[in-house]
Amino acid sequence: MRHGSNTLHNNVYPKFDISVGPTHWSTIAIYDANTIESIELIFLASSSSISVCLSNATTGKPFISTLELRQFNGSVYLTAFENQFYLSVSARINFGADSVDPVRYPDDPYDRIWESDSVKANYLVDVAAGTKKVSTDMPINVNYDLMPPEKVMQTAVVGMNGSLSYRLNLDGFPGFGWAYAYFAEIEDQDPTGPRKFILVLPEYPDISNAEVNIAENAHGKYRLYEAGYNNLSLPFVLKFGFKKTSDSSRGPLLNAMEINKYLEKNDGSLDGDVISGVILLYSTADWAQEGGDPCLPVPWSWVQCNSDARPQIIKLSLSSKNLSGTVPSGLTKLTGLVELWLDGNSLTGPIPDFTGCTALEIIHLENNQLTGELPPSLLNLPNLRELYVQNNMLSGTIPSGINRKVTLNYSGNINLHEGARRGRHMGIIIGLSVGAAVLLITTIVSYLLMQKGKKRHPEQDSLPVQRVISTLNDAPGEAAHCFTSLEIEDATKKFEMKIGSGGFGVVYYGKMKDGREIAVKVLTSNSYQGKREFSNEVN
Repeated sequence: MRHGSNTLHNNVYPKFDISVGPTHWSTIAIYDANTIESIELIFLASSSSISVCLSNATTGKPFISTLELRQFNGSVYLTAFENQFYLSVSARINFGADSVDPVRYPDDPYDRIWESDSVKANYLVDVAAGTKKVSTDMPINVNYDLMPPEKVMQTAVVGMNGSLSYRLNLDGFPGFGWAYAYFAEIEDQDPTGPRKFILVLPEYPDISNAEVNIAENAHGKYRLYEAGYNNLSLPFVLKFGFKKTSDSSRGPLLNAMEINKYLEKNDGSLDGDVISGVILLYSTADWAQEGGDPCLPVPWSWVQCNSDARPQIIKLSLSSKNLSGTVPSGLTKLTGLVELWLDGNSLTGPIPDFTGCTALEIIHLENNQLTGELPPSLLNLPNLRELYVQNNMLSGTIPSGINRKVTLNYSGNINLHEGARRGRHMGIIIGLSVGAAVLLITTIVSYLLMQKGKKRHPEQDSLPVQRVISTLNDAPGEAAHCFTSLEIEDATKKFEMKIGSGGFGVVYYGKMKDGREIAVKVLTSNSYQGKREFSNEVN
């Protein structure tokens, strides 16, 4: 991975983190706009894709110029820890290089970057006096486990005074690492004696004095010998060297070295696999393109996570995201979920069982096309305090007792009602039917009385209009209520719907502001029914 220049005003340069999936890899700091920063990571691919995230910029904006992937064969960098750790390349140096250019593909078939010791890679300093560069054009047999490129092995440094020494910085350390040195006898002149030397690590006496005999270890000239440690604790500033043994007639030789740090893999959030399944349902949506772990290194824009070592999703905000189909069943497996916002979509089907989400406090499903009943399992959510399901197509009875613990909004679901209201609604329907029957009988009786009255009082004066109101669901014998003319006109929409008539007037349908359905009986001026008789009926 390479980072070029991306300066800001006032010569402020970017500094940000880079992660592989949920695992923090490195912190990138660009201090020189003319210098390319390259970092490498060796990992065992567990799937066909890998997520790389740039985040947490402390200055400037995160950026990347190149992202390259190279495949190794199975034996290169094989360790016993590859399922638990990545290898972050800290130093890979070509000693005795004949130029300042790094060696990589096509000289290295795996395109590893071998930095020249001439550019003081890793701040390589404290070079021992008498250090000499040597090289050869002879082919080198490098067909061993790590297979460094032949071009790298054709150059080396030799300690003419009997020793080699260096000091360098190891990015990412202190920590546990993997360290190897590469040797090949390449001096073309006839040897005047054996080349034997020992490793010198001043700060690590326990592993110093490891002896190298190139001719013996490599089984001849122009052949690779790899020597190193698979698990070694190293500091940030490493001092190392080689010193010839007392029975060696030639000084130590070094062709190349490589040091990698073990980077422990982060398993990511507990909900990573679950939410990935949800993402697959909407793989083409813009909001589903963020990739990687939903919580690490930073949460997705529509996700909020807790701060546990293995975080969980606690809030999901997918309001007005054009979601369709049923509510994804995977959401019911988010055991740490506290808030769920799916309002303003086109979700259909029933509300799933969220019993496993015991931490749920807030559910917003309003303004969808959900059907079915409110699941009784909602009563099993001990922390639920807010449930919004208005403007769906839900039906049935609201689970008894849910109103006592939850702020519930279910308006706009015409077939969804509370258990107590269902009885009342049935009473209204029955009352309407009974009321209609009574009205029919009253109309007949009134008509007969009117005919009789006409004979007895042919010159009865006309009376002003009088109006009486009764609720259709009032119990028989209940006292009459008094209402203003304005209330009556509003309820009947200015006497819009006629539902019957009698000898004393017309009956209109109405509905009060509190939802009660009513019948309004209007005494007309040409009705014979007297004011006193009409009032008696009301009372």
